[in-house]
Amino acid sequence: MADNRDERAATRWVELSHVISAGMTTYPGLPVPEVTPYLTRDSSRDVYEEGTSFVIDRITMVGNTGTYLDSPFHRHADGADLAGLPLSSLADLPTVVVRTAGLGTRAVTAEMLADLEVSGCAVLLHTGGDVHWGTPRYADDAPFLSAGGAQWLADNGATLVGIDSVNIDDARPHGPRPAHTILLGAGIPIVEHLTNLAALPLTGARFTAAPPLVAGFGTFPVRAYAAVPSSS
Repeated sequence: MADNRDERAATRWVELSHVISAGMTTYPGLPVPEVTPYLTRDSSRDVYEEGTSFVIDRITMVGNTGTYLDSPFHRHADGADLAGLPLSSLADLPTVVVRTAGLGTRAVTAEMLADLEVSGCAVLLHTGGDVHWGTPRYADDAPFLSAGGAQWLADNGATLVGIDSVNIDDARPHGPRPAHTILLGAGIPIVEHLTNLAALPLTGARFTAAPPLVAGFGTFPVRAYAAVPSSS
């Protein structure tokens, strides 16, 4: 038990999600979340014994809110939905960070990935796109994963792929979505709108991003985070 406590104490926990708040914009054009009370503390005092109160709130939002995970069902009608994803594809994954932030390039290509060992890993694309989160510039000329890069990751056994940008594809209106098509077609979940990837080492972290078990649903917000051992 002591060894386990020591190990956890030596672990650095890194938050990789954006905060969800009422009225925020995640993807331009999609509805913003609405947070309203269902049961207020004042009204709950009539329900419980004296001195006891609770609050129960209601949130209305699309699945593509904040930092979220796409299941294969998001793109492919016969793909696994959120309830069909195994924890082995979402939790405690060995992590490879691909750092392209500051390189002045939008596309993450297969050539940039060619020397990496990604089998069984969460591959997180640190493009620096999150610097414009919450501003109109977030969706302008945003970084993305090329079709060739997506195919390379699928061919080389990536378990999950994430990006700190507005979309893993080039987000031009009515444009093709090859990264979604390829990765989700291969059963590889996608996490979009990550942040703080600069705080992770290139290798050695363990990544988790698990949505709730919602049947017949393709996309939902996650609490994405990484555990970084003291040795990394």
